[in-house]
Amino acid sequence: MALIPYEPFRRLEHLRRDLDRFFHDLPLFNQELNIPRVDVYETDTEVIASCELPGLEKKEDVDIDVQEQQLTISGVINQVQEVQEEHMYRKERFSGRFQRTVPLPAPVSAEGTKATYKQGILEIRMPKQERTNRKRIDVEFH
Repeated sequence: MALIPYEPFRRLEHLRRDLDRFFHDLPLFNQELNIPRVDVYETDTEVIASCELPGLEKKEDVDIDVQEQQLTISGVINQVQEVQEEHMYRKERFSGRFQRTVPLPAPVSAEGTKATYKQGILEIRMPKQERTNRKRIDVEFH
């Protein structure tokens, strides 16, 4: 008779997976509808974030907040309602307020940060902060 190790949390993992699948299909919990997708990458001198924001009409509709290792993008997308709500068959395009905060891979400086918006993509280029010179501390042994 073979012994099989008992894993008490295996059933919880199956339950979590089933709940994730259930809530993902509900529009209220589907994060793709109201949270913009962001790609973040870095070079030697800067951290770059590219964010999908189709429908922005003017620069006053978006706010960008850069802190040491955190980027927050918030704003509003106003879409002109061409069809009355009762005649709408399917509505997937997002309109309204949005906010997204993402951690950054390195400390950045708000000074010198540049943002450009082109063809529905907001690109934010943030210069990396200079690393402070670390000083090695010697330990005295007696």
